[in-house]
Amino acid sequence: MHNQKKFRKYLKNGGDILLLIVSFLAGAFLAKRHAGMASGFMRLGALEIYLLFFFCLAWNFGARIFGLYDEFYNRSLRIEMIALGENILLQVFLAVAILFVVKSQTLSRFFVFTYYILLLVLLTLWKIFLRLLFSWLHSKGHNLSHILVIGSGTLARSFADTVTANHHLGFRLKGFIAEEAHPGMAELYLGKIDKLARVLEHEKIDEVIIAFPYAAIEEIGAVIAICENYPTQVRIIPEYFKFMSERFRISRFGAFPLFSIRANPLEQLHWRLLKRCFDLLFSLLLFVGVFSWLWPLLALLIKTMSPGPVFFKQERWGIKNKRIVCYKFRSMVKESRDVDENGHYQQASRDDPRVTRLGLFLRRSNLDELPQFINVVKGEMSVVGPRPHPTPMNLEAKDSIRHYQLRHLVKPGISGWAQVNGLRGETSDQDLLRQRVEADIWYIENWSFLLDLRIIWLSIWLMLKGDPRAY
Repeated sequence: MHNQKKFRKYLKNGGDILLLIVSFLAGAFLAKRHAGMASGFMRLGALEIYLLFFFCLAWNFGARIFGLYDEFYNRSLRIEMIALGENILLQVFLAVAILFVVKSQTLSRFFVFTYYILLLVLLTLWKIFLRLLFSWLHSKGHNLSHILVIGSGTLARSFADTVTANHHLGFRLKGFIAEEAHPGMAELYLGKIDKLARVLEHEKIDEVIIAFPYAAIEEIGAVIAICENYPTQVRIIPEYFKFMSERFRISRFGAFPLFSIRANPLEQLHWRLLKRCFDLLFSLLLFVGVFSWLWPLLALLIKTMSPGPVFFKQERWGIKNKRIVCYKFRSMVKESRDVDENGHYQQASRDDPRVTRLGLFLRRSNLDELPQFINVVKGEMSVVGPRPHPTPMNLEAKDSIRHYQLRHLVKPGISGWAQVNGLRGETSDQDLLRQRVEADIWYIENWSFLLDLRIIWLSIWLMLKGDPRAY
């Protein structure tokens, strides 16, 4: 079975690289034709050969980062398409960056566009074809991995149900080995632990899954000792997995395996650098192209229509609970207070009398948030991330909302996953605040560069069409 998995991985990787080469050749050929240059389909210059070789290396590097060829877990087509899209986006980003530096006349923007479209279409069709091919092979009893589960408790049964429900992945449950049969699984019960060697001897078993409680450490050792006398792969489901989120991560410190109960891709330096570089580049483009004329105009309107300062400054919490001064265009009368006479934080509400007429427009269009790009340039915030809350709101919520403090594992953002999903505005309802926190944690665990771009696009769309919860 190990050879089958290697063959499947090589087939996926080899097919991707082949289609990448075809897309590159076709893109270069069409770009030269578009520029009025005569060229054959297979005729490449030295620069183009080096570039193609670099793209192939970058594809394999990106595939490892995005987990494009990962095995043995329940991965839907949607998740695989996301990983594929992220890797293609990396290719396009590299193509634009390299061609901007070398300034090639033949490999122009037309080449980048053609290369991107061909790569996206061909690889999407290839992935779908492979899914259909492997599904057909599995239905015919080919290319299957036969699983034996050791244990009969809730943990073992839940895993077996997952295997049975996802038969398209090519895993087949052979049965259970345990001291006693779990109710409802008698037809798959193969005997007690002392029968394990006989089962491995006479049955085709590719994977042995140990699903004992952690207290049964001696039994686990005995099972491993038996399994290692046979050519089968042994895996252990830790009982404490119930404390982990769906996006847990496994790492290593010396000889010790470490389980992070929640994934946080931005813990890794290369992703933080990518996000920071994008924040600075995106902010620079806005300051030069938009803010240079929009901010003076808004400042003049604010000063003209309502006495008081142009900017509103407020202490909020950033990454690791670090206090930051958050900037906004002032949208309320200067006499407004954040805290009422009882010391409770006053969130902006619908028809709030503190909001000025211009301020209502600024809040509904999200223009009041634009000065937070100053915080982005200073490194206190990111373009995308969980929205920072004022200090009084944090103090009220941190002990009453479960997982609230996990929002501060990353830099706060001008816009976030919660906001583009309608979870913005007043959160006096604790259930709404919990939903916002859950959305923020989902963003942290599932962060990707592609997700940030998607949130930015959705934020711009909501800004243009108007958000009913912006007040």
